[in-house]
Amino acid sequence: MALDERLFHFINGMATQSEGLDWVMDQVSQEGNLLFPIVLLVSYWAWTNWREARIAAPTLGILVLLSDFVGGQLKGMIARMRPCQVFTQINELHSCGGSFSMPSNHAMNSATAAALLFTLYPSTGWFTWPLVGLIGLSRVYLGAHYVSDVVVGWVIGGILGTGVGWWLLNWPPFGRTKKVTLT
Repeated sequence: MALDERLFHFINGMATQSEGLDWVMDQVSQEGNLLFPIVLLVSYWAWTNWREARIAAPTLGILVLLSDFVGGQLKGMIARMRPCQVFTQINELHSCGGSFSMPSNHAMNSATAAALLFTLYPSTGWFTWPLVGLIGLSRVYLGAHYVSDVVVGWVIGGILGTGVGWWLLNWPPFGRTKKVTLT
């Protein structure tokens, strides 16, 4: 059995052992549950720094949509079956899903948002990166993805978010006066 499959079975094997943990993993994986915190974040952002928020908030939304689109296209090209479609004895706490497995769009989208926010505001990392990790872990825990699906999503999302964040920091209309270089 490959390492990816062993890791999947280890993490997914913890499912159904604790109702509380099952609930947390389910809630973290529900995209709609992030809507209220996002609205609060954007509202606070607009209140404290309208000049940046009017550019970066729509950029964040468009970037996550782009990330989701790219992830969907990659799923079709890679065509890796989900673990819940391959294995008969797993703890499947959600429906299996209709598309392929790699990359995990949940992991990719959350890493895209976190990388953009972290690049623009490094102090957000204490909150955003653990949330990204928890979202990715939940996808394996719930039986929807292999660990490698999540890691690939994190890497692609991190590259997208960091790249656009770096570009924004160096774009004069964004409002930052100091040029940022990759060193």
